[in-house]
Amino acid sequence: MLRDRFCPCFGSQSSGDTGPDLDPVLLVSGIGGSILHSKKKLFGIEFETRVWVRILFSDMEFKKKLWSLYNPKTGYTESLDEDVEILVPDDDYGLYAIDVLDPSLVIKLLHFSEVYHFHDMIDMLVGCGYKKGTSLFYDFRQSNRIDKLMDGLKVKLETAYKASGGRKVTIISHSMGGLLVMCFMSLHNEVFSKYVNKWVTIACPFQGAPGCINDALLTGLQFIEGFEAYFFVSRWTMHQLLVECPSVYEMLPNPYFSWKMQPQINVWRGHTEDGETSVKLESYSPIESISLFKEALRHNELDYGGNTIALPFNFSILNWAAGTRKLIDNAKLPIMVQKRHQLQTCQKYVIQCLNILMWTEMELFLQNPQWQMDLKQLRK
Repeated sequence: MLRDRFCPCFGSQSSGDTGPDLDPVLLVSGIGGSILHSKKKLFGIEFETRVWVRILFSDMEFKKKLWSLYNPKTGYTESLDEDVEILVPDDDYGLYAIDVLDPSLVIKLLHFSEVYHFHDMIDMLVGCGYKKGTSLFYDFRQSNRIDKLMDGLKVKLETAYKASGGRKVTIISHSMGGLLVMCFMSLHNEVFSKYVNKWVTIACPFQGAPGCINDALLTGLQFIEGFEAYFFVSRWTMHQLLVECPSVYEMLPNPYFSWKMQPQINVWRGHTEDGETSVKLESYSPIESISLFKEALRHNELDYGGNTIALPFNFSILNWAAGTRKLIDNAKLPIMVQKRHQLQTCQKYVIQCLNILMWTEMELFLQNPQWQMDLKQLRK
């Protein structure tokens, strides 16, 4: 969260002048959008290692520390290494975890822009007069409605509200972070109404992300393309984690939504009839795709610590995700928040999204129109 500061960080104001009167801003990132550390005790001493995101030795560390299994009794995805605790660092009021996702010196010197996540937006907000406070960060493996996340968001909103003297919060969510906010709004609508003034969403898959998630469950995700991908987590390594993540299943396409063009998976299959082999194109709707996932993952497994662990399509997670979909579908934006969202003047800004490697325009609702920024200059 970035809250109002007493003096703007630029200009020629004297030390006695006050800064702009601003609402607090809470940033909520999406899948893969937070640094993750592993914490482990050795000889009575706790050691923390960054496991996501990292460029050097990334695949090895990912397999050792982040590969996980879903626990249907708790609803949490738990690391295979029982001695490891996965956490999000809270340095720099939590902004460290969503700023530059690999903050190592070499990456910064090379300015490897693919891992510069919320960096430019944070710099812009500070330049507009905001002061760093606290931000919401979370383990993206977990469900968007898990108690720990819901309780955490409630505390963040209350803290921001009180720290700013009773000013309501502007939430800016990217991608899957929008589903987290939607779940909170459904479960804690009165709290949302009390503390939130405006909610700005950037590419949030409220009805699911068919292309990305279908691909993730069948083949994994590749966050970085080209030569650099050889130094990053491989698609297969990422796949073996994602098939056990509730957050991924919660972004499957909503089968009951009125799509202009219904999402589908097209598969070329070989058929043999009367001794002749032919190839036919088969299409699967969102509901039919479940049988395809089941078939494709029936022999999926990994080797960990000398043991073979089966990782088929997880129907326990699918059932949990169905409950999340009900929450999202029943969520209602409070009237006052909706009106304020519609009436505010907007300012254009851009953010570089790690997973799609492109510039996406967003509308950032601020109260002072003098802070207009030049998109062309930002893109340079």
